[in-house]
Amino acid sequence: GNDVVIVKNGRRICGNGGALANAPIAQNKAYFEIKIQCTGTWGVGLATRRCNLNKAPLGTDGESWVLRQDGCIFHNSEEKSKLPDVPQEGDILGLSYDHIELNFFLNGTPMGTPLTGIKGTVYPVFYVDSGAVLDVQFEKFYHAPPPGFDPIMIEQSLL
Repeated sequence: GNDVVIVKNGRRICGNGGALANAPIAQNKAYFEIKIQCTGTWGVGLATRRCNLNKAPLGTDGESWVLRQDGCIFHNSEEKSKLPDVPQEGDILGLSYDHIELNFFLNGTPMGTPLTGIKGTVYPVFYVDSGAVLDVQFEKFYHAPPPGFDPIMIEQSLL
C-alpha cells in the first residue's frame, strides 16, 4: 500500500496499508508467523497479486483471505469463521497453508478454524492501521510448524 512502512529488513510492518510478500506459496505445505507488537487495526492471511493493498481492511474482495484483529476471518466481505480466542498484543500467530486449507495457530495452539476455497497463486499478506505493528517471521519460528510444514521456499530459476 501507499502508506505502509516496512522496516527491520522487511520484517516489521507499520504505518497504514497492506503489504504483500514478494514470494508466492509454491510448495505443498508452507508456514509463517507474525508477532503482534502493537495492537490497533491489523490483518494477516493470503492474497493474490490482484488484491488492492490500499483498501483496508483486507478480506473485502475475492482476492484476499484474512484474519482480522477481532479474531474474525474474512473473504469477499463475508465472515467465514472466527477464532475461539482473540489475539492480543505480544501473541504469536502462525499460519499454515497446504493449497487446501489455511489454518491458524495462536501461541502454538491450533485454533481449529480452517479456511478453504482459496484459489490462484497466493502470497502472504498483511495490513496495519491505527497504530498496529506486526513483526513477520518467515524462518526461525517462535513455535514449531505443524508436521510436514516448512518455511516458504523462494523459487529459483536455473536459467
